[in-house]
Amino acid sequence: MTATAARPASGHLSPAVQYALLAGPLLSMLDSSVVNVAIEPIARQLHASLPLAQWTVSGYLLALGTGLAATAYLSRRLGTLRLYQASVTAFTITSVVCALAPTVQLLLLARVAQGLAAAPLVPMAMSMLFGKGESARSMPAVAGMLLFLGPALGPSVGGALIGAAGWRSIFLINLPTGVAAVLAVRRIPAGLAPPRLEQTRLDVAGLLLLAAGLALLLLGITVAGTARWTATGSWLPMLLGAGLLAGYTRWARRAAEPALNLALARSRQAALALALCAAASVATFSVVFLLPVFVQSVQGHSPLGAGLAMLPQGIITGLSTTLGQRALRLVTVRTTVATGFALLTAASLGLLAIGSGTPLSVTAALLAARSVSIGLVISPLLAVFTGSLGAEELSDASTLFSICQRIAGSLGVGLIAAIYARQTAIAGATTALHQTGLVIAAVAAGGLIAAPLLPAHRNQMRYRPAARTGCADDGNEA
Repeated sequence: MTATAARPASGHLSPAVQYALLAGPLLSMLDSSVVNVAIEPIARQLHASLPLAQWTVSGYLLALGTGLAATAYLSRRLGTLRLYQASVTAFTITSVVCALAPTVQLLLLARVAQGLAAAPLVPMAMSMLFGKGESARSMPAVAGMLLFLGPALGPSVGGALIGAAGWRSIFLINLPTGVAAVLAVRRIPAGLAPPRLEQTRLDVAGLLLLAAGLALLLLGITVAGTARWTATGSWLPMLLGAGLLAGYTRWARRAAEPALNLALARSRQAALALALCAAASVATFSVVFLLPVFVQSVQGHSPLGAGLAMLPQGIITGLSTTLGQRALRLVTVRTTVATGFALLTAASLGLLAIGSGTPLSVTAALLAARSVSIGLVISPLLAVFTGSLGAEELSDASTLFSICQRIAGSLGVGLIAAIYARQTAIAGATTALHQTGLVIAAVAAGGLIAAPLLPAHRNQMRYRPAARTGCADDGNEA
């Protein structure tokens, strides 16, 4: 099938091709959060501790972030279309393995493999879905809503599935969707994706430094939740991880083709955008993990009830992302991000009002209020980070931004899980929730304090005319 046959003269892709390109990213984003409401039943049924079961979330996010570092190389080596098809296939297979895992150890290994398979799905699909230059297309409204709703709707979908058929169903549901996507990928026009380039090198040493450093750092944080921060099993992995990450920073400065191009973050505004993205991810992902656990283990609600409490958050997240993109045309980036962090700080302090007898509707309202801030922060920060780059740098920049968001979220979940588990053993679950709420609010307040350092411009997107016909006007270049 040719490109002309695949889409009409208006430049829109056919429904089959749109499905093929949306199914992969949506599944990967759903699976980054769908397990949040399943941690408690997984830990109970597989006879595992809560911090160990929490690695089903952190392990996936860490593997996904690590795999993103190699995505650019693999796309050049294998070709964008072949890499995407292989990733969709591998993701579907590993989903079945997760569903059949008899022990928590095998489930964790399968989740890591699933995260590695998911890594190329978003950047590869976005590059083909939106294109550049003459092939550039506007983001379909349903596409934008689905992609931004994915992470937030995960807990709702997971809660409903767990309530109806158990936690294994959250992985089995990927099978029919994944198989349909594998078949639909065959209809993607070959001309829609960049060709294969064999003359490129993989930064093996850099990738190993980055992956090992992040894994050790997260391991130390997780161990601290079950032991203590001064325990050797906690501080030693964290120290080694930090050392490896520092080593990668030095390595990347002299590597010809580094696994993760840190040079894109050298400017003050780019570094600030990444730092604020990390703060927002920590404050967001940690609560998405924490509250479903609390409402099930302390308040006694079912996984279905926990999932339903997350549903308003999912809808408002998608709407707030659109609001954030439109806000860039009306007010400054500085004002938009500061407003988002102010809302996030206030809503995080709202965790202090939640106790063992708090109605589920109140929890749902609090989560909905927090979700308004997400779109007001992330889209404008992406605009700041990519605004001054050339078209040839946008792919690496988007990947770096995504890695920052994913890794920060993973580290945030690990840190909050450790604090929550430790304080629960000392002072009880409700007090632990309030103490972790103060930590999360402090992270959000830090973002609020730093937001005035952002540019006082309405839009920092400065693409060349050829790129501006795509998604530049929405402040989100794929």
